[in-house]
Amino acid sequence: MTALVVGVDGGGTSTRCVVATHAGEVAGRGRAAGSNALSSADPGAALRAALRAALGGLPPGQVTAGVFALAGSGPAGGRAAGLAADAWRACGLAGRPAVVPDTLAAFAGATAEPSGTVLVAGTGAVATRVTGRGPAGRADGYGWILGDEGSGAWIGRRAVRAVLAALDGRAGPTALRDAVPGGGAAERIVDAVHAGVAEAGPAWLARLAPAVEAAARHGDAAALAIVREAAERLLATVRALGPCPGPLVLAGSLLTEPTLLAERVRAGLAGAGLTVLTARSGDAGARGAAALALHGPGPGTPASAAAHRRLLS
Repeated sequence: MTALVVGVDGGGTSTRCVVATHAGEVAGRGRAAGSNALSSADPGAALRAALRAALGGLPPGQVTAGVFALAGSGPAGGRAAGLAADAWRACGLAGRPAVVPDTLAAFAGATAEPSGTVLVAGTGAVATRVTGRGPAGRADGYGWILGDEGSGAWIGRRAVRAVLAALDGRAGPTALRDAVPGGGAAERIVDAVHAGVAEAGPAWLARLAPAVEAAARHGDAAALAIVREAAERLLATVRALGPCPGPLVLAGSLLTEPTLLAERVRAGLAGAGLTVLTARSGDAGARGAAALALHGPGPGTPASAAAHRRLLS
């Protein structure tokens, strides 16, 4: 019987699941909607859907461990753990999965090193110091209402505010007006934003980030100011953790894609003597979560380290 582990990477926009053997070979994959315990519309349903898809026809009895790396698991740890346990039982799996911040999976999905730092900017934003594959410090990651500065949701909210300011005369015109739903009328824009966030959470706001990127590349002053401030806030977030041995992993679509924001963040990190790695796209975070499951709660073994490297290859 081939023993299996499960890794789940649940963010505000999507949830990915990987089932892997103890040798580090991927046996199944699944994907569903966002499962952020703080902001997603139905995180429990997303976790169940991704896990069921990844398990496919694999026997549940072969699964020996699982790690759910969930956005929002820090501030809402109790709820996230309950959602993970419910999804685990719903799929017929024995025991309980471990629940960790999604930043740990992002780090483990980019490097097999046990310690370092990770800065994530996707729908949300957070930086984590990693020591021995566990969290040793965090900055931001407080959700789109209270924090996540420099994130996709933060950028989208700033874009809407820039358009509203332009419409009522508090600021100059901006090309972002064409990107924000509402037909260029302030009241309709406000209604559209509230309806969109109610339906899809902060991921709805994060959908405006590509429009800000495009407008900034064409020289729009408001968009350039948003990108510049987003980079400054992300740099302040990671610097708040202080110096840390090991690599710095940049994760999340805003930092892994070729964006102006990523360029500014990398420029701000230059000269700091850091080894900067870029997390892979796709299911790298879920692979990282599966690698954490292979290592278990301790420091791991040479075999688990080899399997970890194989998962990343």
